[in-house]
Amino acid sequence: MQLRSSNIDKLDDEVFDVLVIGGGVNGAVAAAALAGTGVRVALVERGDFAGSTSMHSSNLVWGGIKYMESRDFALVRKLCKSRNHLIKSYPSTVQEIRFLTTISRGFRYHPRYLWAGSWLYWLIGNGFTRTPRFLSPASIKQSEAIIDVGDAVGGFEYSDAYLHDNDARFVFNFVRGALNYGAVAVNYVESLGARRENGQWVSRVRDVIDGRELEVRARVLINAAGPWVDTHNALTGQQTDHRHVYSKGVHLIVPRLTDSRRVLAFFADDGRLFFVIPMGQRTCIGTTDTRVENPEVGVTRDDVRFVLDNINKRLKLDKPLDSADIIATRCGVRPLAVRASGGGDRDFLQLSRKHAIDVNAGDAHLSIFGGKLTDCLNVGEEVVDLVRRLGIAVPHPRHRWYGEAPDEVRREFLHQAGLMQLDAMISPQASELLSTRLWRRYGTHALDMLEEIREDPRQAEVLIEGTEYLRCELRQAQRREMVTRLEDFLRRRSKIALVVPEEAMRRSPGLKEACGILFGDRAEERFAEYFRDSRAEQYATTQDRGADTPVHSESLKW
Repeated sequence: MQLRSSNIDKLDDEVFDVLVIGGGVNGAVAAAALAGTGVRVALVERGDFAGSTSMHSSNLVWGGIKYMESRDFALVRKLCKSRNHLIKSYPSTVQEIRFLTTISRGFRYHPRYLWAGSWLYWLIGNGFTRTPRFLSPASIKQSEAIIDVGDAVGGFEYSDAYLHDNDARFVFNFVRGALNYGAVAVNYVESLGARRENGQWVSRVRDVIDGRELEVRARVLINAAGPWVDTHNALTGQQTDHRHVYSKGVHLIVPRLTDSRRVLAFFADDGRLFFVIPMGQRTCIGTTDTRVENPEVGVTRDDVRFVLDNINKRLKLDKPLDSADIIATRCGVRPLAVRASGGGDRDFLQLSRKHAIDVNAGDAHLSIFGGKLTDCLNVGEEVVDLVRRLGIAVPHPRHRWYGEAPDEVRREFLHQAGLMQLDAMISPQASELLSTRLWRRYGTHALDMLEEIREDPRQAEVLIEGTEYLRCELRQAQRREMVTRLEDFLRRRSKIALVVPEEAMRRSPGLKEACGILFGDRAEERFAEYFRDSRAEQYATTQDRGADTPVHSESLKW
């Protein structure tokens, strides 16, 4: 907690160039880009970093193949270039993955037509990935035995990308990067609104943990509150060209359905793309696409039924999936940018996830609408350019503020890891080499972890049963990752809460030891708080929303 406390103390110590409201992907990349180019920036987030839409994605980084149908080729081109850029910039984290799409009899397009479209998609993306291929029903069955091809007329396989770890971890690393560049970033600090005073923004903020209030001064204010952008603009009196409409998405996490490392794609009963996504020892299935009026959403009985019905129709399983198979759920909203003067009445299923940044130059205020993981680096670059146009000096405009550490640093890490036989320290059943995983998650800071392991080999031991997290990783989280509540670690710095059943976590001696590392004297309090809040959320989901699945579901915060 020392990192968080020291950052809160810094908030009212100076006048910042920029204050960013919201720590989802848009706010995180804005802070990282500004800090990395030399702008003095602060970021506040009323929940945990990546605690809303940014932790409820499909973990896919894709070029927008669904926009091929609406012939929005310019958007597809932009997203494909962004996907390629992420793959090159984060080779350990953003990796190419194959999508196998099955087309059923009676679908609106013949599979060969869609296969031809996948070639156009490949060409629009500069041929960066492996080439598509057409599949007969027999070929589909040979590739993926669990697919029910009884009603299939063919299919095709193409490539996009996915996040090897979880989306929230990817977003947090931008926050961590901003901190590395000298930004002040704090979670669980809520913006209560802001006013213009003597050419500056004066924002009143409140520490959600202890109730303390203070004022933060900045020359430019950026509203990156995700689904709550419109709400925060009302607090600051901002009129914008865009507003949000909301689409709710639900995913279910179940035991692993197939050993292959590919995404199975289908068209659900409503005609929308539906995925079976690998997640280590688990599988993520979904998603729904339901228009809602506000961002506060939860999993309903109808959501669960939709996902289970669609997957059971398309896979030939020994036993159909039911609610008892659900380990966890993911539920959030996609904030879709539309014109404030209209646009919300059109078929929202056809709305894209492209972002829009509205600028009030007179007030030095930016509002970021929409957006997605694929396009995040573009958001950061655009924000730097817009802030510069508002008169803020950008001392290092050419600095590369994103991406993995240079290859020579990676080679040095792998060399040291090899000399100390790091990969021999874990079980042969581990999902990947330990050196690979530590580098992907921590980059240059993984070198510090090697030193900890050399000093104390117990630091290389798995701490929490059913996971691959080591003691030294918990120490890293305690020092550098601003873990304030247990959910921050279990769900966002890691994906433990998505893959380990709640009852197993509750009984885990290792988790209690982890709490001791993370929270010290407050370990028991934080442990009890997590399971109390989880039980309360389950009760609310069951009683108020009609859900019938006894799993842990996450509420939204920003």
